[in-house]
Amino acid sequence: MIRDDCDYATHMDYVHFNPVKHGLVDSPADWPFSSFHRCISDGIYPVGWAGGVEVPEAGERP
Repeated sequence: MIRDDCDYATHMDYVHFNPVKHGLVDSPADWPFSSFHRCISDGIYPVGWAGGVEVPEAGERP
């Protein structure tokens, strides 16, 4: 159960970063089946979020 906005953000970050964590892609944007693309177009995530070498902390957004 999602408790609040911060918890929701943490869950979304986990889901979007999971294909990278498991070595399927280099960046969340590379996974074609993700809601990440919609989140970028809606301005929720910046285009380069988690696209580099550094792994973001769950719920971390610039």
